[in-house]
Amino acid sequence: MSTATGAPTASADTTTAPATTAGPTADRDAAATASTSLRSATATAAPTARGRARGWQLRFAVLSLVWGFSFLFIKVGTQGFAPLQVTLGRVAFGALVLLAVLVVKRERLPRSARTWAHLTVAAFLLNALPFSLFAYAELTIPSTLAGICNATSPLWGMALSVVALSEDRPTRRRVAGLGLGFLGVLTVLGTWQGFAGTDLTGTVMALSASLCYPIGWIYVRRTLAGVSHSHLSMSGAQLLLATAQLAVVTPLFTTAPTGYPIIPLLAVFALGALGTGLAFLIQYGLVAEIGPTTAQMVTYFIPVIATAAGVALLHEQLSWNTPVGALIVLAGAALTQSRPRPSRPTVPPTGSTTTN
Repeated sequence: MSTATGAPTASADTTTAPATTAGPTADRDAAATASTSLRSATATAAPTARGRARGWQLRFAVLSLVWGFSFLFIKVGTQGFAPLQVTLGRVAFGALVLLAVLVVKRERLPRSARTWAHLTVAAFLLNALPFSLFAYAELTIPSTLAGICNATSPLWGMALSVVALSEDRPTRRRVAGLGLGFLGVLTVLGTWQGFAGTDLTGTVMALSASLCYPIGWIYVRRTLAGVSHSHLSMSGAQLLLATAQLAVVTPLFTTAPTGYPIIPLLAVFALGALGTGLAFLIQYGLVAEIGPTTAQMVTYFIPVIATAAGVALLHEQLSWNTPVGALIVLAGAALTQSRPRPSRPTVPPTGSTTTN
């Protein structure tokens, strides 16, 4: 026989003693042993659980900082290099990080030609195009505004899901979040002032970059959902393809840099190795550990950190409508990601009986 915890009791060994010896004394000894084991296991597990909780929270904070500072890195990088060159360096350094991890883990890149073909499109929509648009946008708009524009991605995703994803129909709450979010965008832009002080072209580029992400993920969801390769393998291949795309395009539209200023160069390296390579590894680990719903909350911290970094380190100007509009955008984005609570089953009153 076994206790409730699954540990064998003292009476389980009956090879030399008759079954009648497993009386009250043996049961008390077994219960005491099980209770002691349970307390010991609980005492050991509690610090471990707390350690894991602190671990994912620390990684969540690091991911928020890295992605929040990415817009500052873009701004600094474009002070020494052309936007396409910044983007090429970004995806190249990011690809090197992921390939190094693939080698360490002894994982392989995908081999299917079909997979590579779909990843080529994904690399363009999720990496080459939005990264380039953000780099060009930050030639004329502050990094703070670019970070806030990035937070509109869930709003675009909500709008597109109405058309592209029949299984993801919007609720009233999510539609309200969509309207609230775009009201926040208009507040950030100061539309009542006729966009005074805001470069409209740069802002449209940044908003278009944030639109690329849900388009790309919808494409991936429709074409690569059943692929058996790991996320690390797929993302490594995707960044390799983005690097190849930009390696072809960049020389056609830019001239080779005459110098390599150290600060912009370090910014591009950090943007790629940290903001693209390492950030993916952290995000993948968080999704696996705490689930995608909690992991995607990082979206709401990015504009806050981007704004703080731009104001504190780049001395960018911040009018009242920018933070107020950003808060409205984040509130709208949070509503678009919300889901209705599942209805609880009806519990019969205490003391009631059920008859068959």
